[in-house]
Amino acid sequence: MKWLIASDIHGSEYYCKEVLQAYEKEGADRLLLLGDILYHGPRNDLPKDYAPKKVTALLNERKREILCVRGNCDAEVDQFVLEFPVLADYCVIDLGKKLVYATHGHVYGEQNPPPLQQGDILLCGHTHVPKCVEHDGFVYMNPGSASLPKEDSHHGYMVLEDGLFLWKDFEGTEHRRYLAE
Repeated sequence: MKWLIASDIHGSEYYCKEVLQAYEKEGADRLLLLGDILYHGPRNDLPKDYAPKKVTALLNERKREILCVRGNCDAEVDQFVLEFPVLADYCVIDLGKKLVYATHGHVYGEQNPPPLQQGDILLCGHTHVPKCVEHDGFVYMNPGSASLPKEDSHHGYMVLEDGLFLWKDFEGTEHRRYLAE
């Protein structure tokens, strides 16, 4: 199964469309969203083409293909308009001998990981910075932000297929790769 993983759309219609176009171009089977879907929060500027209602409509068209975890800017009221579950704190993807523990990152994150087994992957959004760091016992990954990248990083997403993680920008340029063996 091929996954496209994105985080921190923050209500940007423009970047939501970029995510969905990348999803189509990559030929992914599922879309994993790591939270902060509709709102920008008090610490962020408004993203390009901020339009939460339009983002809602775009994502609802793909409701059967989306797996989503709750971000710190997501609220219970969002579940009234989004037609797929958005309030889970985490989800787990089985890679065979390893697990991917996917969460937004504002509770469990790189500096405060949940209980993981040796070699498991902690996949988070929240910081808006793409990362892949091997720690003692786990690997921390972040796809970065679709709409509001920080620390001079790119607007982008991640692809997961057959244990291979690829970080890409919306032009399709690969920035990093990691093979979970």
